[in-house]
Amino acid sequence: MTESLFDPAGLASMLARLERLPPDAVRRWGKMTAAQMLAHCHQPLRVATGDLPLQRSLVGLLFGRMAKKRLLGDRPWQQGMPTAPEFRVTDPRDFAKEKAGLLALVRRFGEGGPGALTQQPHPFFGPLTPDEWQALQWRHLDHHLRQFGA
Repeated sequence: MTESLFDPAGLASMLARLERLPPDAVRRWGKMTAAQMLAHCHQPLRVATGDLPLQRSLVGLLFGRMAKKRLLGDRPWQQGMPTAPEFRVTDPRDFAKEKAGLLALVRRFGEGGPGALTQQPHPFFGPLTPDEWQALQWRHLDHHLRQFGA
């Protein structure tokens, strides 16, 4: 069974991984600090809950369905994948603040379940089912926690 933020055990597992992330965690790839990564992870969750509405991109209209299929597949995500400009974090961030905020967002997303999701299409992938929203959030968080060894 694939782990799910909508499942209480899966949600608890992801929250525990986030809790264990130390402020001095060293990245295994990429350019972000741990605090920047936490801030970056806020953004897709905010899109999923409707807190950050974004317009569909032309690139998404052309390639979103193909990319969605690939990202929802069984293979781990590649290092250095492209990031939407709205999700890039390059300024210094406060680790404790970003961690607390992300823990709250992940908890809200998981406990809210499908009913708490936006009805708007994803700005890149287009319309998503609740299972697809959840799987993308899980895989994104897992990708970045692995980036920092958590």
